[in-house]
Amino acid sequence: MEKIRILHTNDLHSHFENWPKIRRFLQEQQQSLEEEQVLTVDLGDFADRWHPLTEASDGQANVELMNQIHYDVVTIGNNEGIGNAKQVLNHLYDHANFDIVLDNLYDRQTLKLPEWAQISKIIETEQGTKIGFLAMTAPFPLTYAPNGWDVRQWTELLPELVHQLREQVDVLVFLSHLGITEDHLIAEELPQIDVILGSHTHHHFPNGKLVNGVQLAAAGRYGKYVGEVTLLLDDSHQLLKTTAQTFATEVMPEQPEDNQEIFQYMETGHRLLQEKKVAWLPHDLTLNNFDEESLVLETLEAVRQRGGTEVALLNTGLFLGELPKGLINQDQLHTLLPHPMRLIRVSMRGQDIVRMVLEIEKNRLFLRNYTIVGMGFRGKIFGEVIYDGLTYDATNHVVFWQGKMIESDKEYSFTTVDHLMFFPFIPSIEIAGQYEFLFPEFIRTVLAKHLMEKYPLSALE
Repeated sequence: MEKIRILHTNDLHSHFENWPKIRRFLQEQQQSLEEEQVLTVDLGDFADRWHPLTEASDGQANVELMNQIHYDVVTIGNNEGIGNAKQVLNHLYDHANFDIVLDNLYDRQTLKLPEWAQISKIIETEQGTKIGFLAMTAPFPLTYAPNGWDVRQWTELLPELVHQLREQVDVLVFLSHLGITEDHLIAEELPQIDVILGSHTHHHFPNGKLVNGVQLAAAGRYGKYVGEVTLLLDDSHQLLKTTAQTFATEVMPEQPEDNQEIFQYMETGHRLLQEKKVAWLPHDLTLNNFDEESLVLETLEAVRQRGGTEVALLNTGLFLGELPKGLINQDQLHTLLPHPMRLIRVSMRGQDIVRMVLEIEKNRLFLRNYTIVGMGFRGKIFGEVIYDGLTYDATNHVVFWQGKMIESDKEYSFTTVDHLMFFPFIPSIEIAGQYEFLFPEFIRTVLAKHLMEKYPLSALE
């Protein structure tokens, strides 16, 4: 009889406040279970640029933390995949001491897997059991393609990959950053897989879930849980039984030095970003006005210029603070706009522009205090939609573009952030618009460049 344990983490999203406990737990499990085979894997979204240390190090600090665990297999999530420019992702794992398995992301130029990834990994235990790993990340073609990647659906690739690897291994494990719905579908269609370790949708299976004979496991988000799957095999390497459970980080022992370590991660990130000077503001940029000292209007100007359009629109909930008069650095901009959002240039016919504006105006009061989760949003509420170059006559229900009444069949273009395309309350952007993602900048990067040019540091001299 052989017992194999697979420890799994996922969707940490740079929540380093849980990392000291997680690291200690994993290392203790690896050491205390030496008489058994223990494998440790991560399912992606370990890095998230909301944290200043991740932002300042382009995720290299996250990889250094992962190296402490000596993971056996890792895959990427969408935060690694589209939260980084292609060049950054291609060097993210230069110093990793673990292998990355990834089966559905290809370089658009070479049509091959990136050099830092491999199709599969087979680990053989001391008793000769062969465990095979496959992995896939959430496919978002609209955002991967402009960044130089070709991301594919599991339905295109996974059946053949499973068929090929199944013949070589005794146990087949799939690392899924696809979400709970897809995991269920895969289990129904590909029961040749023994274990699906799930992530992306932050679901939590405290004791696992069996679907069509496939063991599903999931450990929530932000490092609140660590997962474990146990495999029992007979002497001929036949899988007899699987079980799954999760361990709550909250009840794991805390050490006196943990808080200092967590504090240091944050402080180091802030310090590194503060060293990167951006501009010298001659006046405050606030959220309490919409004149020449308006932070929202200044950002709208930056967005409009980057998109090369006459009109831009943003929601005020994006802004988590203000900019004071004086020297501005990257840390202030990151704190202000922590979202991993990029800009999109949208082209629509005039009649569709009008419909979009009517959607916004109809939902305005509701959205003012509407809580948002996901879609790259790192704030709290949606806020107000503010237009630059567009006006709405609420009395007559007429929309004006640069002061002129919109023509129904004329094509117009505007610039905004990508999350508005996925936001369900303004459907015309996605349904009626032709859109182009503007890579690689984030919205804060666009604002930084604008401030750098408009309020140069040379004003200090």
